[in-house]
Order: sequence, then structure tokens, then C-alpha cells
Amino acid sequence: MNNNAVILTQVERSRTATNTRPHDAATMLILDRSGAAPRVLMGKRHPGHKFMPGKFVFPGGRVDAGDRRMAATGAIPQICEDRLAKRTVRPSPNKARALAMAAIRETFEETGLLFGSDEFGVPENPPEGTWTEFASHGVYPDLSAVTFVARAVTPPRRPKRFDTRFFVVDYDALGGSIEGVTGPDSELIELVWVNFDEARQLDLPTITQVIIKEVEARIAAGFSPYLPVPYFWEKNLHFVREEL
Repeated sequence: MNNNAVILTQVERSRTATNTRPHDAATMLILDRSGAAPRVLMGKRHPGHKFMPGKFVFPGGRVDAGDRRMAATGAIPQICEDRLAKRTVRPSPNKARALAMAAIRETFEETGLLFGSDEFGVPENPPEGTWTEFASHGVYPDLSAVTFVARAVTPPRRPKRFDTRFFVVDYDALGGSIEGVTGPDSELIELVWVNFDEARQLDLPTITQVIIKEVEARIAAGFSPYLPVPYFWEKNLHFVREEL
């Protein structure tokens, strides 16, 4: 285990809420590597949100029941599936799949971007809600396009707790997009493409800063699927970094 601690802000160190089990969640880092320097898509959260108001984040959220049932093309790379199963209660291929699907769905909900393939027609019998709208655009989510790169658990006794898995997808895996998803009344009020240095200048949660650094290092090392996946969790009031 690597015991390099993540330095939390005073707000992030607060432990005033009743302790709850963290909810499974997934987040997507969308990378554009077509230029000289990689860029990542960041969204600014609405200032009225109770959770991380005004912060720049990656699109993401909790796993929904429909994420287990939506049809998809491709499969999660086996090494990613294996790592998603580590340090997990009741691991299964279906749970790993649902986490990756949640990242794709949440990305569509918050940005209007559909990552997948438009070569197979309209998916049949999509779950009600967001997946129905996703399917209506004639795109199948593509699980083979995503890579599991990090995991982090919100510390105990925080108001909201998530066990978040971070995925990466290349922008060239885009299967379609719709306009008008972000705006003053949306969960994300604006989207910005930034390189890693520019991202660090934004108002970011501490764990987002850490994940950006991890992904930057992963790209520099060749972005091999066999590179370690960091897992951040709290021990004795400090975040520690473990490798899955």
C-alpha cells in the first residue's frame, strides 16, 4: 500500500453527518488527444447545489437500475473488469458493467454526448428514462471504449458518500450529440475543454485534482491497460492511495 496522503480542505475534513454506506457511482473523463497536448472536458456545477456548488467536475453520478439492463456493444476489457471487482462487496461482471454504463449514461445526461456506435440501429427495449432517450438517437453504448483508471470513496460522516469509479473515454469514440443540455438551470451550467495545466487552475474538489494528476501520469506512461489503478480511501482521518 502507498500511504501518500491526499491533503483535504477544511470543508472536506468536516465529519458532522450521520455515517452512511457510500453509494456506487461512476464518473467519466473525456479526453481529446488529437492535439499536441491532451485536453479533458470539465463541467461547472450549478452554484445552487448543496453538493460541491460551483466546482468544476467530470460528468458522473450514481448507478441506476437501468444501467444493468441497457443493451450495449463491446465489453469491458477483462483487466478493467477484474480490477472493478477488487475490494468490492458481492463483485460480479454485471456490477462492473453497470458501473461503466452509469458513466456513459451520466455523461449523456449532463453533456449531451453519446459515447457508442451508430452502426447497429436503434437499441431495442431500453429501460425507461435516460436510456430511452439515448437509444432514440440510434446509438448503442460501447463498453469496449471505456477504461477504468481510478477509484475513490468519500470519507465517513460526510453529508453525501460515494464509492466512485473513474473511467476514461476518448472523444473519438463519440457516436452522437445533442445540444442545449448545459445551461443556467442545468446540473452543469457550462462545459470547458482544458489541458491538464489549465484544469489545475479551475476550482476543483481535491479528489478531482488528484485524479487529473493520476491520469496525466498514466498518459505519460503510455496509457497501457496494465498500469496500476489507484484506490483512494480514508484511514485515520487521512486519504491513502492503494493500487488495485
